Amino acid sequence: MVAVTTPRAGVKEWVGLGVLALPTLLLGLDVTVLYLVLPTLAVDLTPSSTQTLWIMDVYGFLIAGFLITMGTLGDRVGRRRLLMIGAAAFGAASIVAAFADSAEMLIAARAALGIAGATLMPSTLALIGNMFVDVRQRGLAIGVWATMFALGMAVGPLVGGALLAHFWWGSAFLVAVPVIAVLLVSAPLVLPEYRAPRAGRIDLASVALSLAAILPTVYVVKHVAAQGFDTRVAAASVLGLACAVLFVRRQLVLESPLLDMKLFADRAFTAALSILLVGLVGVGGVMFLVTQYMQLVEGMSPTEAGLWMGPPALAMLAAAIGTPLVARRVRPGTTMVATLAVSAVGYILLAGLNPGEAVTAVVGFALVYLGLGAIAALGTDIVVGAAPPRKAGSAAAMSEMMQELGVAAGVALLGSLTTALYRTQIDERIVEPLPPDTAATVHDSLSAAVSARGQVPDAVIQDAAAAFTAGLNVAAVVAGTAIVAVAVFAAVSLRHVQPIGAGRGDDHGP
Repeated sequence: MVAVTTPRAGVKEWVGLGVLALPTLLLGLDVTVLYLVLPTLAVDLTPSSTQTLWIMDVYGFLIAGFLITMGTLGDRVGRRRLLMIGAAAFGAASIVAAFADSAEMLIAARAALGIAGATLMPSTLALIGNMFVDVRQRGLAIGVWATMFALGMAVGPLVGGALLAHFWWGSAFLVAVPVIAVLLVSAPLVLPEYRAPRAGRIDLASVALSLAAILPTVYVVKHVAAQGFDTRVAAASVLGLACAVLFVRRQLVLESPLLDMKLFADRAFTAALSILLVGLVGVGGVMFLVTQYMQLVEGMSPTEAGLWMGPPALAMLAAAIGTPLVARRVRPGTTMVATLAVSAVGYILLAGLNPGEAVTAVVGFALVYLGLGAIAALGTDIVVGAAPPRKAGSAAAMSEMMQELGVAAGVALLGSLTTALYRTQIDERIVEPLPPDTAATVHDSLSAAVSARGQVPDAVIQDAAAAFTAGLNVAAVVAGTAIVAVAVFAAVSLRHVQPIGAGRGDDHGP
């Protein structure tokens, strides 16, 4: 046996991983906690359907927009320092969100949470790369990291439901405050500081170009999903593309680029990013729709709906922890393909879902979540492992940008698709004339129709529930088709990636 030459993590590093799990869990929770809180929040703040989508996805979009900048900033100013600064800002923005008294104020607070959140994810991943040099230990550590993010996403509805049983909707945001307090106290004790050697100054022109490339793209995704293609979409597309080209050209000539474009020369790096992006689009959109289905169609309370999300959470946890261990013996690409195939079965179940079939919804969603746990753990490990330590922040930022953008785009695209189909279906299903105000309420969304129960006849609400479910069915078909394509892509593009640790002479346990 070849002797191990890389240092192995000890007790302090594993305790440090536990500390890094705190912001990771928190960010995952913040992605989904509003899914069950939204109907209650809508009663108090009365957001329009467009404002509702902004409340849901501005957080993820701004994380995606600022991740590249924050990942590279951490390499320069110190990854632990940036983690602590971002955590403090995240806690402050959470308090503002909790006490928001208008939809506009909540959207602004969610935007601030997104910018603060962009400092946390690349810092946690990059520090894992510093602390766990041994490739197998790193794979397991990233599996734990992905599990915590996945756990946060999975328990978000549970936490939201439990809090709504006793408190007002804003309490869902205050969960962040004690978590941030523990992080700020413990981080200096167990986490190392790391600055990239000879990193140079951060290039502000590159920062501006990265934002000018990403944010118009965000606008295009949202606008096309909600209103279709028009001249504003065309202009934003041209602006985003032009700035993206200028950004790439500038990175290629800078001595200390904001994003090292050489990372994309690694086929596995690029393929893993693509898999994360497309995979999270489907999961993010379907997650949003299924949680709405449980409450608005099945009539469950937030607490009941949250409890029904328990099996999907367990499926995700099993995949996020188990697949890195399986990938020590089986190629990561093969492992991904197998779990994505199981996910496709989940999408098929959701495509045939009808009102009154809560068990089918939960089983289908659990299978979808199984694939998410696998691609999050293995895809992230491939991305971070492809980068040298001094570029770990940039690599981690790219991984997180794909995941956050995927979730937010999924909510925007599949949510808007379902809304459009709902409105078409509801117009066809309701044949009895309704008062103009009632008709407008029912036409807007199922959430609006249910909120107006009492003014809206029960038969109309049943028609609205059936129309929403029909939209969910089509969204599941679209997402499932994309997942099948991703599985084929993973089989081809990752076929050269060896099992984790293969050929490194580290045939030992974690």
